[in-house]
Amino acid sequence: MSSLHNLKPHRVIKTFERAGWKVEVQRGSHVKLTKEGSHYILSIPMHKGKSIKQGLLRDQIAKAGLTVEEFLKLYR
Repeated sequence: MSSLHNLKPHRVIKTFERAGWKVEVQRGSHVKLTKEGSHYILSIPMHKGKSIKQGLLRDQIAKAGLTVEEFLKLYR
């Protein structure tokens, strides 16, 4: 299994967009993504110079209906 270590927020957002999610709004340092047919809203922190914590990213991947492996394939 590949690692979710040190993934950059802007690339994570692009990955979710490849999976069909759309950026709805950015409020402060958080970007919110939505997808038609899903009742979840993904919230990705965009803190300058910081990667996304693994626990948060795993939670957002699960809400998106993806496995970690599927997410990482789209990330590459």
